[in-house]
Amino acid sequence: MKQLFLSLCLLVGTCCTTSAQSRQTDTFQTRSGKQVKFTCIKHASILIEYDGMTFYFDPVTGLKPETDYTTMPRANYIFITHEHADHFDRMALTQLVSTNTVVFANPNVAQMYRSARVMKNGDSVVFGDSLTLEAVPAYNTTAGRDKFHPKGRDNGYILTLDGLRIYVAGDTEDIPEMASLKDIDIAFLPCNQPYTMTTDQLIRAAKTIKPRVLFPYHYNDTPVSRAKVMLMGTGIDVRIRNYQ
Repeated sequence: MKQLFLSLCLLVGTCCTTSAQSRQTDTFQTRSGKQVKFTCIKHASILIEYDGMTFYFDPVTGLKPETDYTTMPRANYIFITHEHADHFDRMALTQLVSTNTVVFANPNVAQMYRSARVMKNGDSVVFGDSLTLEAVPAYNTTAGRDKFHPKGRDNGYILTLDGLRIYVAGDTEDIPEMASLKDIDIAFLPCNQPYTMTTDQLIRAAKTIKPRVLFPYHYNDTPVSRAKVMLMGTGIDVRIRNYQ
């Protein structure tokens, strides 16, 4: 039986400040007792800190609140799901990238940002002691929405840090491939019509994946608090953070 890796040590107060904005953080433990800290930046932008390393998902400077990444830690690794402007932003990369930064991206972004390492659906890479990255599908299924995120183009990612499995879904609906995702500890699932999931789809996806902790993200004005109510009793800890 899989051990419970998560030490649900919630830090709700101010962690760091950019443009006078207090950032929400959550801290968990890996199986060997190392800390993994998640910082909510906004929308689909996430900072993860682990074992002296920094990982960013889809950092962007635009959207509200404006973000100045020069006030934040430089990146060791950056993961970009796809080329839309709320996920791929050259200015953010300029502010975060150093000589040792590795950027992973889907094929379209890698064509536009030549130093990125290409990850396509089904690819995986081991890039450190007990660190792995898997690229998984992310796409629309509802008729008329596939123009936003066609199948095979974009990535979701599963980042594993010392056994702690983190699923960042990217822009997707509740696709069949989610049924094959196993042992997910922490999941970031998007929820905003018509581009990603409805709240009903979010709830179905969560019940399919069964993460220990769920962060709805990329939700704009969608009332994701309904998911928290509807998932009560499932064993999924739903945490609403400022990922509008």
